[in-house]
Amino acid sequence: MKTFEELGVSAPLRKAVEELGFECPMPVQERVIPRLLGDAHDIIALAQTGTGKTAAFGLPVLQRVDAATKSPQALILAPTRELCLQICSDLVDFSIYEPGVKVIPVYGGSSIESQIRALRSGGQVIVATPGRLIDLIKRGVVNLEKVTTVVLDEADEMLNMGFLESIEEILTHVPSDRKMLLFSATMPAGILKIAKRYMQDYEEIVVGSRNEGAENVRHIYYMVNARDKYLALKRVVDNSPCIYAIVFCRTKRDTQEVADNLIRDGYNAEALHGDLSQQQRDIVMKKFRDRVVSILVATDVAARGLDVSDLTHVINYGLPEDTAVYTHRSGRTGRAGKSGVSIAIIHSREKGRMREIERIIGKTFERKDVPTPEHIIEKQLYNLADRLERVEVNEEEIARYLPGISRKLEWLSEEDLIKRVISLEFNRLLDYYKDAPVIDFIDAKPDRKGKGKKGDKPAHERPADDKEKDRRTASKGMERVYVNVGKRDGFYAGNLIEILNKLVQGKRVDVGRIDLMPGYSLFDVRKSDARKVVGALTGADFFGKRLHSEIADPERDYSRLADKKKSKKKNN
Repeated sequence: MKTFEELGVSAPLRKAVEELGFECPMPVQERVIPRLLGDAHDIIALAQTGTGKTAAFGLPVLQRVDAATKSPQALILAPTRELCLQICSDLVDFSIYEPGVKVIPVYGGSSIESQIRALRSGGQVIVATPGRLIDLIKRGVVNLEKVTTVVLDEADEMLNMGFLESIEEILTHVPSDRKMLLFSATMPAGILKIAKRYMQDYEEIVVGSRNEGAENVRHIYYMVNARDKYLALKRVVDNSPCIYAIVFCRTKRDTQEVADNLIRDGYNAEALHGDLSQQQRDIVMKKFRDRVVSILVATDVAARGLDVSDLTHVINYGLPEDTAVYTHRSGRTGRAGKSGVSIAIIHSREKGRMREIERIIGKTFERKDVPTPEHIIEKQLYNLADRLERVEVNEEEIARYLPGISRKLEWLSEEDLIKRVISLEFNRLLDYYKDAPVIDFIDAKPDRKGKGKKGDKPAHERPADDKEKDRRTASKGMERVYVNVGKRDGFYAGNLIEILNKLVQGKRVDVGRIDLMPGYSLFDVRKSDARKVVGALTGADFFGKRLHSEIADPERDYSRLADKKKSKKKNN
């Protein structure tokens, strides 16, 4: 393995990176740095996020600039404000022993006047988002005639965000004999279009394989019914006491709803999506980077360009349509040689899309059972024990209080004291998971002989009475509840959830399996909630119909009951 000195990095830059903790070059740095410092012309580097790309282009860029000349000599384009600021921060850290070098960030969502002042005071490196840079070029504030190096970072993201025309316009203001570097995690057709049109005799450097997933990331999936996805997310979070994660959702609505639910359930979570102002996004990101918030729930658009270190998990609350999006998501963990976990919480209809992602990224997803309540509680207890072992005790400050506390608790045995410490921390968790059901989706495909589980007939071959009885039987740990409205009355799952949220006082009721029939409905709730739910529904009004509810009797044929009531109503 080579050293930064052997790659040709100057002494001031080496001193800075050593102080930042860089010991040896990472693979992408080892391959890009000498080429950019040498005679190689243009480069396309395919590498995942978190592989050391910023130093790979940043160190040579800083070394190539002339500190005595105050005009822009290097231009780095990034898709988002967040990535722009992150690159700028890293370059400032690298150039701490290069006092004449100035790096200027240029991005939207901030005062253009302050950026104009910074540009007029002079600087050698501009890090910019395309839209704001074009604005400044049109105002005559930015002159790119002396630029010798252009870097496009996360180029595939810029194309996804519709920046191709902006990039092409910017490149018309840059000398044609400049060096050009294009960094990308994937290789869509648009990248090749830019390369053929604007890059000269380019070399392609691939760290890993084209479009492959990050090497240190483990890919796991949980398959549940669509209605149980949030319950599965909660269990994944509870099973990871030290979680620091991004949860990706496909829509702004899902993002806000999942974040609100997590906050309501006591987690340090925040939402990040396009409906937030730039100031709100900055506040959320600061809280996440400072670990005040441990779970960020985000859309792909809002999270583009985020560079956050040491994520333990990336959680896909459903799979994206585009495999490149999944690659970017999963690449946010397992960075800089560390390991990470990318989790997908999916329902059965997403299995085909998952197989397609596996094929393209060259990785296999491991199917796991959703963590059980017993496993979660055990994991949390051991985490508490670990925290107790590692807590710092200020002997001097606490000494004055110990005699009084000891007298107060002297009647407790060691075992009683441990039980109370655990209960203080875990009563809420123990109560929540009491009688919690198994929520894994059970594959119901028949085997080659047309049978399901051994000894069982396929569902379509069972007698109607058996199927009806199955419908009236609750899942393990749950209670089945009957209500006298169904699809014929315009009653659907959304109506049920809305009514329960409105009528049931106290903690929100978690609803399990729902069976909507023409004249009635059956649904599962926790045993501890069943009586409360029945009491809230009975006598309530649903668009002029008085509701009746009861704990479902597995032996009672509710379909015949509904038919009798319908017939009676017709006769009247």
